Amino acid sequence: MNNETNQWNADCYREHADFVWRLASPVVELLAPREGEKILDLGCGEGTLGLEIAKSGAEVHGIDLSVNMVRKAKKQGLNARVMDVVEMPYVEAFDAIFSNAVLHWVREPKRAVEHIARALKDGGRFVAEFGGMGNVARIVTAMREVFSHHPEYGTFNDFWYFPSPQEYRSLLEQHGFNVTYVALIPRPTPIDDMAHWLALFSNGVTAQLSHNQVVQFRQEVRERLRATNYTDANGWMADYVRIRVRAVKQSRTVAQT
Repeated sequence: MNNETNQWNADCYREHADFVWRLASPVVELLAPREGEKILDLGCGEGTLGLEIAKSGAEVHGIDLSVNMVRKAKKQGLNARVMDVVEMPYVEAFDAIFSNAVLHWVREPKRAVEHIARALKDGGRFVAEFGGMGNVARIVTAMREVFSHHPEYGTFNDFWYFPSPQEYRSLLEQHGFNVTYVALIPRPTPIDDMAHWLALFSNGVTAQLSHNQVVQFRQEVRERLRATNYTDANGWMADYVRIRVRAVKQSRTVAQT
């Protein structure tokens, strides 16, 4: 995972991206947490969903790569640690692993799934939602076009991982999971302003740019998207497409037969 994209400002994230938590209830329902379970919230952010899961009576642990987010999560009462998914040391430690709006940031999806599988007990559940194939396609296209008009920006770095259901199912099955549900869900999402969205989520793209270039980049991307992602009646919209998945780690005996 790219550390440049993970120095989140927790307060700005809550102010301009609260939809990340507001729209997550179907994923929590798919998890179906139970009293007494030990559950890992992978990419816990400031702890909002982890604390919601804990209301079931489950023991919830959170990890996140952002120091700022973990600090906020701890203040809210979540047992949280700064950690990268591809460096998790856990072995058969959890009954379930939950993740919302995180795994599209992980640039090594195979390593991530390897560590998730290792951290789960046999029969443990992995439930996640993140960006799937076609996610924010218009926004990414606009970013790419702005880069192509500014050679001085250098190479456009499309660092997100947006898999198809078939691709992600195959990856999970290769690591001993039985995939019980996977779907691609188009979800156009209202946002307060494209400028705020870009300020929060495009830092990995603009990491090599100067301050003035970043300002110029965001302005030009915003203008390109006005025709497709803005209306006077409804304001700004992000063209989200999510992949939602539930998988169960098979026992070694089952996996080898």
